[in-house]
Amino acid sequence: MKNMIKTYLKALRLPFLAGSIMPLITAAAFAFHKGSFSLFPLIIALIGVAALHLGSNLINDYYDSKGSDPINIRFTPFSGGSRVIQENELRANTTLTFSIIFFSIGIACGLWFTLWGRPYVLLIGLFGIFAGWAYSSPPLSLMSHGLGEVLIFFAFGPLITLGTYYVITNHLSWPAFLLGIPHGFLIMAVIWINQFPDYQADRAANKKNLVVMLGLSKARYVYSLIMLLPFLFIILLIYSIGLPFLVIISLGSLILATRAIKILWRKYLFFQDIIPAQALTIHTLICMGLLISGSLFVSRIIGV
Repeated sequence: MKNMIKTYLKALRLPFLAGSIMPLITAAAFAFHKGSFSLFPLIIALIGVAALHLGSNLINDYYDSKGSDPINIRFTPFSGGSRVIQENELRANTTLTFSIIFFSIGIACGLWFTLWGRPYVLLIGLFGIFAGWAYSSPPLSLMSHGLGEVLIFFAFGPLITLGTYYVITNHLSWPAFLLGIPHGFLIMAVIWINQFPDYQADRAANKKNLVVMLGLSKARYVYSLIMLLPFLFIILLIYSIGLPFLVIISLGSLILATRAIKILWRKYLFFQDIIPAQALTIHTLICMGLLISGSLFVSRIIGV
């Protein structure tokens, strides 16, 4: 039983939930900063967003098990899928079944919000489900056609901050949407750097993501750009949507970002050597999210 639980947890790839939970926390802090906060809808939103994310992870493993994962020998703790299908720990159809279960939980949360008087959450949630399905699943399989990265940007950035703020406050907010842009860039960076170790297998499987299209050397430039753009947008958001100036402390996570860029820039051809950069990319996302959220919370408390 203990081994089975470990297998299921491995299949879920729980650490990657940071990519969807951090923008949710940031949006909740923004709602608190605006003087509107309720814990119960936040909990339901957390369950729904996490369920959709986990469903996406599982369905990605299912379809990659028929594509690049079986021939990928350069997997890392952060890339190459969970490997539970390749290592015969779970059947592919079991993985698909659990994906459907988690998507169903996400849909149930969306229906609850609709009945509670948040009808637009259906549109937001349907886009989230579409993103999770279309990223991996044929006939679209956007990850194989150079569109997956852009889809991830919106689905795990502005869409989550907008949706979370809406279910808490019952107001659609353009600033809440814009607040998700820095997170969108960073989750895109996580996907981007994870495609470096997968490059050979993805190319052999005709999985034409943007890293495969550009080649590893050119893809370094784009990674560097999308790691730095969040910091520019934070400054822009402070002056454009009236975020408290205290949010400027989130620029402190630039230290982590520059370390990741330096490692990838030098070691991009050696997949084991970029593992620290993969970790630092995720740490940048978490650190920035916590600093933005914390500064929004504190600014409300102290009235600045």
